[in-house]
Amino acid sequence: MQLWCGPGGDCVEKLSSDGDTPVGETITVERISTPSASRDRFPTPKDRRRTGSPRPHRAKAGIDMNTDLFIESLFSSLISGDRHAARRMVDAATEHEISPQTLAREVFWPTINNITTLYRNDQMTQLAQQYATRTLSGLIAQNQSRYEPKASRNRSICMFCGPTELDDLAARVIVDLLEADGYDVTYGGGNIAHDDIMQETHERRPDILLMFSSGGSDAPGIRQLIDQIRGINAFPEMQIVVGGGIFNRAAGLAEEIGADLWATGPDDLLEQLEEYPEVRSSLDDRTVGRGKATRAA
Repeated sequence: MQLWCGPGGDCVEKLSSDGDTPVGETITVERISTPSASRDRFPTPKDRRRTGSPRPHRAKAGIDMNTDLFIESLFSSLISGDRHAARRMVDAATEHEISPQTLAREVFWPTINNITTLYRNDQMTQLAQQYATRTLSGLIAQNQSRYEPKASRNRSICMFCGPTELDDLAARVIVDLLEADGYDVTYGGGNIAHDDIMQETHERRPDILLMFSSGGSDAPGIRQLIDQIRGINAFPEMQIVVGGGIFNRAAGLAEEIGADLWATGPDDLLEQLEEYPEVRSSLDDRTVGRGKATRAA
């Protein structure tokens, strides 16, 4: 069985033999029962070959979705301002039991990165960027309502982001994934004065201060805030974590500004927060290499 999504976002099911997916046209949905065809990710055509011939005499319906083609079709709908087509595509994925976490990590996150990169490099018009961000905002909000949070980790996070709408969209994806993973998250958005952030962390006493930004112009401000916190030894137990495109593009920046950890994306962030809750930087020994531990407090 296949779920065909055309350029206008119309998706219909049809029976078909196994085969290659036409570029830019289809999402493949097949009934298989092997563990590799998990509902919680987008298996690739390689998964189908590895699991053998997929026939419908199975107890459960797995999903085989060509993520790149899905993103390409969704991207086209987003930048053209076709909100209805974009919603139909996401609704079709939801109906076929693609989890909200998978949509967030494997569809929304790379789509936001693509838009950010193209717009930053003057390869996308402002209008196309506005079309995309407005529609994505609604899709992310719609997806958020489907999460089933894990049990509380009893760890709190205050999160802030850069000033752009794309920073906000990426941060909201992260917030949703963190909350679903059991963290208590307070999200303040962007353009927040340092004094307000200091006051908020003083009142809430979070375990983690998380700052996300894609723009290079935000790095000095983040560094200034960290210096301010370190300089007066405020909140010594609080872990400071950074993420976003600027830290991916500038090797060593996170260590230089004194962050305890830094992450390349949502999966990396969740992994590091779980594995390195005690890591703290020092003047002599900053975190090194994708935020992995160098010194535990």
